[in-house]
Parts: sequence; structure tokens; C-alpha cells
Amino acid sequence: MEVFINDLQSKHKVDSENLRLTAFFLLQEMKCEERCELSIALVDDEEMHRLNRQYRGLDRSTDVLSFALQEAEEPHMQPASESSANTPLVLGDVIISIETTQRQAEEYEHTFEQELCRLLIHGILHLLGYDHLIDEEARVMEALERQLAKLLADNKPHT
Repeated sequence: MEVFINDLQSKHKVDSENLRLTAFFLLQEMKCEERCELSIALVDDEEMHRLNRQYRGLDRSTDVLSFALQEAEEPHMQPASESSANTPLVLGDVIISIETTQRQAEEYEHTFEQELCRLLIHGILHLLGYDHLIDEEARVMEALERQLAKLLADNKPHT
């Protein structure tokens, strides 16, 4: 598995290696294929606002956006791929606003790192086909988010 981090903001120092290891752990827990690739971009609120307006038509910033390269056929399934076993399977991009991460960490009374992990989990689950538009899907996704957050806390895969 490959995880690429692109830190495009200067508002908050982020341990990119820790984030990469955390993402790698999450992908393993979700039973993603070894050939999977994930890209994570860390941006400021201004860039997130621009992306949210451009791609979702919402004229405001948000905490996390996910852009799947391919659609999963069902939640928790990896995207279908006709390519060979040696060809990378690019899941897509998770984009996180670091300014919003900091604000939400304070609001929810937990650490910046905990909030960053929460948003990373949320973004990865979207790439794997999970959603929260209807109540039943939201319950499933939220339960899985809690389960993965607990696994992270218990196993501390990061440095």
C-alpha cells in the first residue's frame, strides 16, 4: 500500500509520517488490497472553501472532502478494477482542512491529533463507499468510525 501526503498549508505543523502510518493502519484494518494507493492533502480553510464551492456547490469551507477515483460497488468494498494485480488501485483523495481540524478539536474537547484521525477515518470510509445521507447508512458509518477510532487508540500504529 502507498499513502501520499501533500501538506499545502502553513497554519499548523502536522507530523506527515505519523499521518501516513495512521492511514496505512486504517487501510489494513479495512482489508484494502496491497496495491491500494491513497492521497491525502492538508489545506487551509480558504482552499477548502474553494474546493467545496467548486465540487459541491457549497459556498463555505468544510472539514473533510473525499474524491474517489472509482466508485465502490457496495460500502466497504474496494472499487472495482479491471487492471492487473500489479497495477496500483488508486482509491482517491482525502482533503482535510487543518484550520477546521484545530477548531473542531477545541470544540469537541479532544486533541488535534484525535480530530485529524477522526477526519481521516471519515474520508477513507467515503472512498470505500460508505455514506451518511440516509439514517441507516449514517448509523453504519458512524459505528465503523467509532470502531476504527478505538482500534487506533488501542494500537497506536503511529510514532
